[in-house]
Amino acid sequence: MGRYVARRVLQFIPVILGTLFLLHLLSTLTIQIVGDPVRALFGENAPPASVIAQMQADYNLDDPCLQQTGNPCLGLFVDRLGQYAQFDFGVNFRGRPITELFVERFPVTVRLTVIALVFEAVVGILLGILAGLRKDRFADNLVRFSTVLLIAFPVFVFGTLAQLLLGLQVGLRIRESSWAPDWLGQMLNVGYNADYPWLSLTLPGLVLGAFSLAAIARLTRTSLIENLRSDYVRTARAKGLTTRRVVGVHTLRNSLIPVVTYIGIDIGLLLGGALVTEGIFNIPGVGQLVFLAIRANDTPVIVGVVTLLTIVFLVANLLVDIFYAALDPRIRYE
Repeated sequence: MGRYVARRVLQFIPVILGTLFLLHLLSTLTIQIVGDPVRALFGENAPPASVIAQMQADYNLDDPCLQQTGNPCLGLFVDRLGQYAQFDFGVNFRGRPITELFVERFPVTVRLTVIALVFEAVVGILLGILAGLRKDRFADNLVRFSTVLLIAFPVFVFGTLAQLLLGLQVGLRIRESSWAPDWLGQMLNVGYNADYPWLSLTLPGLVLGAFSLAAIARLTRTSLIENLRSDYVRTARAKGLTTRRVVGVHTLRNSLIPVVTYIGIDIGLLLGGALVTEGIFNIPGVGQLVFLAIRANDTPVIVGVVTLLTIVFLVANLLVDIFYAALDPRIRYE
């Protein structure tokens, strides 16, 4: 296992380098085609040329290659790699270090992601098991119908409906009532409350994990039905093992392998896809940071945050691969 982990860690290097170069190329082409973002900050009220030149030098936008459309600016990319190697992702257009902005907002997004992951994993797997064990019955049809509805609704539509119906209609009445505890009202809060860093993220977390919950439920159902028809399941039943042991010990462990794969990939997707959810519920996380950077054309923030999220995504996939051996003893890496 140790050699496999070492190989996977070494594979991080070309993936990170490729991601950094792609981001660098896209940002460079954007500047070459759209124009200098420093000049775009001021619009028609441009300051003196000396001030613009100084700001271009501060943000590494004074390289002559940025004036040549199609030039990949390889020298600038090498300089940025040296900067990133020191964990310095530069500063935004207001002078704040990007690393500081990320560290400030990342815990909020992590809490939101954890709530979404726990919700989608626990509820999704349970619904998938229920549907798989009762194939073509009422419970199975109900699960399939409800998951199709969750998949059909976009996040911004489902989030807005949840905010209006649960957050305002139900949550507001609970918060204004005298009998309900304060924590119950915070679970249905329509925005982020720093005094309740976990409870106030409950409703946004459920919205964020709703789509993945539907996918996990259907994936668990399909995998469980397929494994229940396997030869080793018939052999276990022929030996006299109980249904609980056959399903819980043998079938379920093999059925969860594709589910764990999906959850591992979904960690990165949730961290990056929280942009819409954080925008709807006004949550000061990484998604909101990227959204504000896109609106302000703050290229260093976009490149830095996406790079850091790429590293998180790779680490999550490594942990998922290691977890495979615990689920299926047939999987060996050495």
